[in-house]
Amino acid sequence: MQPTVTSHSCNAAGVLQGELQSGTRRKHLQRSSQTSRPPGHLHLLDQDYLGQAAFMLSKVGTWNFDIFLFDRLTNGNSLVTLVIHLFNISGLIHHFQLDVVKLHRFLSMVQEDYHSQNPYHNAIHAADVTQAMYCYLKEPKLAEHLSPLDVFLGLMAAAAHDVDHPGVNQPFLIKTRHHLASLYQNTSVLESHHWRSTVGMLRESGLLTHLPADVTQDVEQQLGSLILATDISRQNEFLLTFREHLDHQDLDLQLAEHRHFILQIALKCADVCNPCRIWKLSRQWSERVCEEFYRQGDLEKRFDLEISPLCDQQADSVSAIQIGFISYIVEPLFEEWQRFTEPSLLSRTMMDHLNHNKTCWSRIRSPNESRGRTSKDGKYMK
Repeated sequence: MQPTVTSHSCNAAGVLQGELQSGTRRKHLQRSSQTSRPPGHLHLLDQDYLGQAAFMLSKVGTWNFDIFLFDRLTNGNSLVTLVIHLFNISGLIHHFQLDVVKLHRFLSMVQEDYHSQNPYHNAIHAADVTQAMYCYLKEPKLAEHLSPLDVFLGLMAAAAHDVDHPGVNQPFLIKTRHHLASLYQNTSVLESHHWRSTVGMLRESGLLTHLPADVTQDVEQQLGSLILATDISRQNEFLLTFREHLDHQDLDLQLAEHRHFILQIALKCADVCNPCRIWKLSRQWSERVCEEFYRQGDLEKRFDLEISPLCDQQADSVSAIQIGFISYIVEPLFEEWQRFTEPSLLSRTMMDHLNHNKTCWSRIRSPNESRGRTSKDGKYMK
């Protein structure tokens, strides 16, 4: 059943769409006025900052990588700087004969199309997910089987998986009849938009024009499959399939389709790995995502719409939301990821952090708080 259209929902959609459109126009103006910067340029940082950023990149495969510090050291260019470095050390630039100027232009477009005003779904989150994905791609159980194309797709999908995120969730877009909900028929609305936006920027940048047409088409389709897998409403679907593969011990990473499935799972893990980071970083991400939820709730109040689950600051505390998120989403997924990667020091480290952080949130939570609400269909809302 389609939601009833009201003047309030139309007004909310109009305000949001106006903001998105003005942001898009502003980005196009920025692109047209930009001059080419040297690839990997750290944008006029002094030598102290440059040295610290370079030192951090030498430790990019470690799990305690502080993406907030790295973003400050790179003057807000963490995504561009990180991905170019990862492409370089992974041999992708050489293997695919990429034009580094075009690569820099593409990544700059992606970084600019993230909304810096979003507390959570911004370019820093994309850089954080990409760094986590790199760590997962290095897991011994996986790394020895990966082709250069697998690594390229994994890092690219991580960098662009939330591009142009409007800072509100899919139910909000649907109930306000946003044009994106209509365009994608209320199904994986945001993820479809992230994918299509990425394809558009790939083509505009000309990054892959030197490759055969069938190769670029395959890259675009596989990027779509990876990005669409981050739809939280498909969590149980992927988790059950993953669990069945592990139970039957029938994963064959010599098969491209099985490697692609594991890349989907790895990206899903990277996307929700915040509770597996050290407490200092994990808590910052938790507060940021809840601030984004609360902003949506305030917008819903403003236009007299029903407040979405987890978006009412008066009823939904950060601690309760995080305990629910860990219990319903993160723990089940990472328990299976640990089964897949064993023996893995990284997986054990992440599970230790996860258990510690859950305990910390439990201590913060007041006794009368619930463990976090779910939507009407029982799915935990991200």
